[in-house]
Order: sequence, then C-alpha cells, then structure tokens
Amino acid sequence: MTATHTQPHEQRARRRPRGGPVRDMVALVLLPLPLLVAMAPQSFAGGGTRRWFGRGESQRAEAQAAKDAAAAAFYELDTAQRDLRISIETITAVDSSPPARRAAEEYEGLGRRIDEVSQGYITAVDAHDLDRDDLDGPAVSRARTDLVRAKDELNRVKGDLDRFAQGLGPLLQTAETQLARLAPAVERARQALLAASNALDTVRAQGLKADDLAARLAALAPELTKLNQGAGQHGVQETIRRADDVLRKAEDVRTEAARLPGKAAEIDKRLVSLRTRAQAITTRAEKVDPILSELRRRYSAACWQDLQQVPEQAAQSVKQAEVKLREAQQARDEQRWADATSRLGTVRALLDGTDEAVSAAGDRLQRLDAVSFDRQKEVERTRFAVRDAQRLAMSGRNTPDPRHAGPLDEAVARLDRAVAGLEGRHPDWWHFLTETEAVRQTAARVVQEIRDARGTAGG
Repeated sequence: MTATHTQPHEQRARRRPRGGPVRDMVALVLLPLPLLVAMAPQSFAGGGTRRWFGRGESQRAEAQAAKDAAAAAFYELDTAQRDLRISIETITAVDSSPPARRAAEEYEGLGRRIDEVSQGYITAVDAHDLDRDDLDGPAVSRARTDLVRAKDELNRVKGDLDRFAQGLGPLLQTAETQLARLAPAVERARQALLAASNALDTVRAQGLKADDLAARLAALAPELTKLNQGAGQHGVQETIRRADDVLRKAEDVRTEAARLPGKAAEIDKRLVSLRTRAQAITTRAEKVDPILSELRRRYSAACWQDLQQVPEQAAQSVKQAEVKLREAQQARDEQRWADATSRLGTVRALLDGTDEAVSAAGDRLQRLDAVSFDRQKEVERTRFAVRDAQRLAMSGRNTPDPRHAGPLDEAVARLDRAVAGLEGRHPDWWHFLTETEAVRQTAARVVQEIRDARGTAGG
C-alpha cells in the first residue's frame, strides 16, 4: 500500500492555478473596451454569474478537503500497517506457538482488507480530477461523497488494525525479550571461544600439549559457523540455545586449561610423595618378621596366626605399587593426565592397605603386652562403658526399655565370659581384647539409640 497514486493529481494541481474572483476581474480588465461595455449589463444584472462561481468554489473546497482527509487516512493506515508488519515479523521470528501462528494468519486477513480499502481510495482519487475548470456541481458532489466514503473505510480498517496491534502486546513483549538476548548471547559465546583459545596458547607455551582440550575446542568450530550465519537461517531460539551451549563448553575448556599447570605440578608432587612412602613401607615391612617371632615366642597361636602372611603380602603390594608408579610416570610424561591420576589412585590404595597390615603387627604386640601385664585396666574400662549405658537407660524410668536392657545384659555376660576365658596356662589374650572391644561397641550403640529416641520425642 503506497500513496504514489495521488501524485499525478497533486502535480496537476500545482501546474494549473485555480480560478477565483481576482482571476475573473483581471480577465475582464484585459478585454477590449467595446466588449467590456457590452458585457457590463450582464455582469451586474442580478449578479447570477458571480453567485454561481462562489457556490462552485465552496463545493470544490469541500471536495478537496475530503480528498485531503482521505489522503491523510490513507497515509496513517499505510504507516500503521508497516509498523504492524515489523511486529508480526518479530513475533514469527521467535515464536512458533499456536497463538503466534494465529496472529500471523489474522494479520494476513487484515492485509487483504487493507488492500481492498486502499484500492477503493485510489479508485476514488483517480475517478475525480478536482482541478478541472469545467467540473460541474454534481461531479464535485459525487467526488466529495466518494472520497468521504473512502476515508471512512480507511479509518474503519485503521481502527481494526489498532485493536489487533494492542492484542499483540504479550506476544510482542516475549519476542522482543528473546531478541534482546540474542546478540549478547552470541557475543558471549564468541568471547568464551576466544578466551579458551588464549588459555590453550598459554599452557602450550609452558610445554603442555593439552591435545584433548584442543580437540574439544576444535569440535565447536561448526557451532561457531552456525552462530555467524545468524538467527535468520537457524531461528532465534535455536541460536540462543546454541550460543549458551557453546559458551558452557568453551568455559569448560578454558577452566581446565587454566588448571592444567597446577594439575601437572600436583601429579609431580604425588609421584615423589608416593615413591617416598613406598620406600618407607618397605623398610617397615622388614621389621614384621622379628615382631612375629616375638609374638610366636610369648603368646598362643590364636594371637598371631592371622598375621603370618603380612611380610609376603606387604612385599607383593609394594612391588605392585612400584609398577603402577612407573606407569603413572609414563602417563605424566605423555601428558595423559587422566591415566596418570588413575594409576596414582591405585598406588595410594595399595600402600594404604600395606601400611595398615604392617602397622597391625606392631600394634598387636603392643596391645598384648599391655593387657597381659594388667588385664584389670581393660576390664574396668569396659565395665565403665556398660554402666554408663545402663544409667542412661534408667534415666527418668522405673524399669529400662527391653530394647535397651537386653543388649546391655548380654554385654555384661559376654564380658564375664571373656574374663573367665583368661584362666589357664596360655590364655587367648587377643580373643579377650576383641571381646571387650565388642562389648564397648554394644554399649555405645545402645547409648546412641537412646539419645536418638529422646531427641525425636523432644523435637
């Protein structure tokens, strides 16, 4: 819809000056004197011709005003349609929901109505040349009627267009919000890719390859190409989603690259530490045999049989740990960081188990010596734990809860049996120690159950 159809009429209006009283008077003055004398009676007899020109010019002015009003309505409708088209294009670029599709369909329907009334306006303008000198009164009246009708139709459709535009408010606001996110999201993704690339350059300058990170960054190149192609080709929502995904992955690469020098240094430190620890455990394992000899000489077989395999197992575990250490060193040299970390974890687990086994022999001898010298200390320690649990079980009660009294009574009996088992020439001191430990654990469990129950009731 454009206003170009009215230009020929306006140009003709500028080329052809309108008639009027002054123009008629000048024409009379320029007539030859005899002709002027001959026309004088006609000019002033009743003033008929003068009155006709006045009435015709008024009608022509009204028609021209109607034409101007119709042109203004045409222009306003055309402007509103262009603005609304931008809104619809904004919505459909972002939103593919049913409401958005219905809005686009309704806009197309309004467009057809606009074309119809616009054509009616153009037809009315083309049908009536108000600049014609010989335009009679009825023609002027018809022109005014047609132009007023065209203006009214234009205004009516303009009103429908305005109401439709107001109803688009929520859809348009959502679409504009999405569009407002688009450019910043794409820019953040590009900056994240640049930062990741710079971080890789930095670690490579330190002699670190970071091939896996470089491969992950290279895999984002097709995504960057799609971002550069823009939302016009891939859609606004898809472009925003892609930008967010690229941002997250590039940030991961940058973060891991920044941590890489520290990770390499930490692996180097762990390699040195675990080598030192393996050597220390090897030295300590050499002292297990003398400890076992002392246990065999002074205590019954039940006190040391489970420790017989400790020296051999310790040697095997340390040997396995040393193999894994060499593998970890090779992985580190090849900058296979995940493999190096995994093998170092295996080495630590092997050394932890070996360290515990080696320590168990020395601890066993120490505890057996202490209890064989003074058993009463262990007994009193255990009885105190049971009595403490019994006092708590009776607190605020006349009789204990069977759920607590039963385990505690069994614990007392178990302790008595353990003490009685020490009678004889070669008592099983280790069995005695494991029994007293079990009794204390029972007492501690009952105490915890009582406290949990009271805490729940109080809450």
